[in-house]
Amino acid sequence: MKTTGKIKRPSKLEQKVAIESYSALSSVLSQLHTENTDIEIEETKERIKIPIRALRLLGDILKAMGEGKPISIVPIATEVTTQKAAELLGCSRPHLVRLLEEGEIAFVKVGKHRRIRYEDVLAYKEKARAAQKQHIIDIMGFDEEIGLYDS
Repeated sequence: MKTTGKIKRPSKLEQKVAIESYSALSSVLSQLHTENTDIEIEETKERIKIPIRALRLLGDILKAMGEGKPISIVPIATEVTTQKAAELLGCSRPHLVRLLEEGEIAFVKVGKHRRIRYEDVLAYKEKARAAQKQHIIDIMGFDEEIGLYDS
């Protein structure tokens, strides 16, 4: 699987094509009732078999592209390096290593190197985001109690 260093937003033309394609694909998907389906590539007349789950994923991709959202696909079981995990979390690598050593995020050691499951990084990121949101709510509540925040 190819990875890119920079995820780009879809262009206006790509958004337009994605919107049109999503509409057509979603109407076809509602009519399909098998696990696999044959698709014909019009330009080459080649037929390929595609699992229905892959077509649904393609629908999700087209919908997001039509909304102008950048797309990135990562296999769930992927393990990432400490540097990549730190980049995903927006923190320094030493800070991430401290989180690992404190047990905040699960990891495995391969030789001298630490590897972290991608989904564990995302789960920690979501947990940290929820905690941050709660802290902001708590601060606003405290400010209201002492009269610093007028509604």
